Amino acid sequence: MPIHVAITRRVLPGKEKEFQDSLRRFLGESFIHGGVQGAAMISPLPGADQREIGILRSFADEAERDAFYHSKLFQEWEAYASTLTEEPVYRQLSGLEAWFRSPGAPPRWKMAVATFAGVLPTSIFLSFTLGPLLTDLPLLVKSALISASMVGLLTWVVMPFVTKTLRKWLNQFANE
Repeated sequence: MPIHVAITRRVLPGKEKEFQDSLRRFLGESFIHGGVQGAAMISPLPGADQREIGILRSFADEAERDAFYHSKLFQEWEAYASTLTEEPVYRQLSGLEAWFRSPGAPPRWKMAVATFAGVLPTSIFLSFTLGPLLTDLPLLVKSALISASMVGLLTWVVMPFVTKTLRKWLNQFANE
C-alpha cells in the first residue's frame, strides 16, 4: 500500500523565491530514489500567506519512505532547506485523504461502499448517543453538532479503521 506524506514548510521572509526554485529542483531529483512514486509542491494562492508551502510525497511503502528520509540526498536537502524555512511539519495521510494521491486508487464505487460502511454505523451511534441529548436544541444547532461529530469521528477514527480493514479488497483490481 502506498504511503503518502504531507509536509508544510513556512519560508523565512525574503527567501520565498529561493526556496520554491530549490524545491522544484529537489522534487525532480528525488525521483532518483526508486521508492518515490510522486512529489508535488502546493504553492499559496494569490493573496494568501505567501510563506507557507505544501509538499506532498508518495512512496511505494513504509520501508521506501524510511529509506528516502534517511538517504544522503534527503539529508543534504533538509540541511539546506532548514536555512530557508522554519521547522517543517510532517503528517502521514491515511484513509480517504490518501486515496486521492494513490497512483492505483480504488475505483469510485469501492470508495463509496467503504464510505457507506463507515457512515452508517457512525450515524446510528450518534443518533443513539447524541440524539437524546440534543432534542431541545434548534434544528440548525442540532444538525451542526451531529455533523461536526460525524466528520470528526469519520476523519480520525472510523475511516482509517475502515480503510485498514478493507485494504486488500480496496486494492484488489484497483484499476477496475
